[in-house]
Amino acid sequence: MGAPWILVLGVSSGFGAAAARAFAAAGYDVAGVHLDRRAGQAAADALAADIRALGREAAFFNVNAADDDRRAETLAALRERIHPGALRVFLHSLAFGTLRAYVPAAGGGGATRKQIEMTTDVMGHSLVYWTQDLVAANLFGADARIYAMTSSGAHMAWPGYGPVSAAKAALEAHIRQLAIELAPRGITANAILAGVTQTAALEKIPGADKLVEKALARNPHGRLTTPEDVATCLVDLARPGTRWLNGNVIRVDGGEDCSG
Repeated sequence: MGAPWILVLGVSSGFGAAAARAFAAAGYDVAGVHLDRRAGQAAADALAADIRALGREAAFFNVNAADDDRRAETLAALRERIHPGALRVFLHSLAFGTLRAYVPAAGGGGATRKQIEMTTDVMGHSLVYWTQDLVAANLFGADARIYAMTSSGAHMAWPGYGPVSAAKAALEAHIRQLAIELAPRGITANAILAGVTQTAALEKIPGADKLVEKALARNPHGRLTTPEDVATCLVDLARPGTRWLNGNVIRVDGGEDCSG
């Protein structure tokens, strides 16, 4: 029947890119969606080349994952590449949203309705729409896994993080609901909460330097989490023996959160 597939939303950088490499090394073919201009496209092309060098297939699409028409087009293309039931893992790792205060202290306008709704749609609701269509297309195999990257901002308030915080809270709620609804199909759904990780998305967060400083002080390993730390955990979490792990927020942070 061929190799299993992983589909990664947000494949060109950060957690998505690291997961694509790790799963390819573990024998998976990789489908990925990203939205990039020239520099980002070059990174995506290099990643695809690395995957093919491992003897695996790479099917990448440079489109807006939150656009209904682009999602339909991408899924139509994937149905020509992926046999029914061959999709073993679906990773939602989209990091695009508004980082703006609701009510700025220094005056001026806060995050708008359009910005808040866009952020929640991209980083939260899109998980549901992709999952619905993947199920309808019969691409998920038995014992498939869904993972979504959340953050501690889902339950904490940070300056300027409100729209993303709301999106992450919605994402975790969607994971819980999908876990219940998809269990009879043998599909599990879990959220992954990484420790503070040096990524392009982190650098955009107001006060990121303070987040890094606190994480370094708290993490018992004395360093930040890396995308590769998370990716290697995901590969192991996707093994058949974890099928009873469902509906959780799983911390992958080296003990950062539980360290005083």
